[in-house]
Amino acid sequence: MPEQEDLSGLRIEKKTFTPRRSRKKYLFTILLGMAVAATLYWLHQRQLLKPATDVHTYHIQALYPAQTFTRLNASGYVVAQRKSAVAAKITAQLVELSVEEGSRVSEGDVIARLEARDALAARDRALANLEMAVSNLAQAKAELRDARLEYERNRQLVERRIVAQAQFDKAEARYRSVSALVRAREAAIDAAKATVRETEVAIEYTHIRAPFDAVVLTKNADIGDIVTPIGAAANSKAAVVTIADMGSLQVEVDVSEANIATVYEGQPCEIQLDAFPDRRFSGKVYMIVPTADRTKASVMVKVAFNHLEPDILPEMSAKAAFLERAVQPGEEVPVLAVPVSSLVEKNGKTHVFTISRQRALLTPIETGRLFGSMQEITDGIAAGDRVVIDPPAQLAHLTRVSLLE
Repeated sequence: MPEQEDLSGLRIEKKTFTPRRSRKKYLFTILLGMAVAATLYWLHQRQLLKPATDVHTYHIQALYPAQTFTRLNASGYVVAQRKSAVAAKITAQLVELSVEEGSRVSEGDVIARLEARDALAARDRALANLEMAVSNLAQAKAELRDARLEYERNRQLVERRIVAQAQFDKAEARYRSVSALVRAREAAIDAAKATVRETEVAIEYTHIRAPFDAVVLTKNADIGDIVTPIGAAANSKAAVVTIADMGSLQVEVDVSEANIATVYEGQPCEIQLDAFPDRRFSGKVYMIVPTADRTKASVMVKVAFNHLEPDILPEMSAKAAFLERAVQPGEEVPVLAVPVSSLVEKNGKTHVFTISRQRALLTPIETGRLFGSMQEITDGIAAGDRVVIDPPAQLAHLTRVSLLE
């Protein structure tokens, strides 16, 4: 048998066992657990472990109070109710134009003048004919005086039977003939005067005048152009200028047939012009045109400005808001407002939840006037902020939120 090995000499040296590594591992585990616990506590405090709350928001912006009691909106254009394409009644060459775009003219002012040599010549001829008719009348009246004297003399003589009846009859015939000649010469003078007036009218036709107080919108002809009433000839012009009475500006909008029942004459309105988006103009319904446009299924409504301003121009794009009531003093300027449903009462004070970095912040505010479903905010928030509408019951300060469209 093989010789048994002596195992009694085997020993484990105690100095080779190192428990220090086990203690470090144990300490590391404890520290890691504490860090995880602290992180979980921090996440719990920051509500990062909870799912984000879905909320609807309202973007705060300047609000005109009239927007809260508007019944209907319609779009259209500013239109001058008195507008004229001023033209001539005769065909002639334009020799003078005294206005340009933007010129203000009064009723009767000469806007342009046409070549008038033929009309002036006709007037000179008519005046000469009138002078000749006056001279002929003077001659006829002189003959009438002579014929009257002869007639009276022969009448007395024939009564005394000094002259023959035939001589008296001849004197009487001459008297009546000359009397008729005088009347004819008087009529000739009237005709000559009428001819003079006719030539003066023809001359006046060469002066194109403003029919009413207005502003020149467009200039359609220039010096040297041939102006004709109908503009049918080649290279001819019909209207010399287009003018508009700036005091007659109104907004014409198309209102759907389905909504026309909500509009009535005299209804207060607020007008917004695309050219001035930050301004509002007060007005009222002037007229509901008594016919519909079948192609658009709409009715034209004319809205008059309560106060016209110089920078309002024809053909500007406009929107008209038909109001439930007139705008009161103090309601002409925009205010910051939020929906009433966004208000939250906490500790006797009014708050709203604003949104910052996907979190809801409970923000105290100061309130003002109430405009229907909108509450004026005087302090606490600014334009551009977002507030939560109908905040859920579980929503709290610093709650994570998810914004819904």
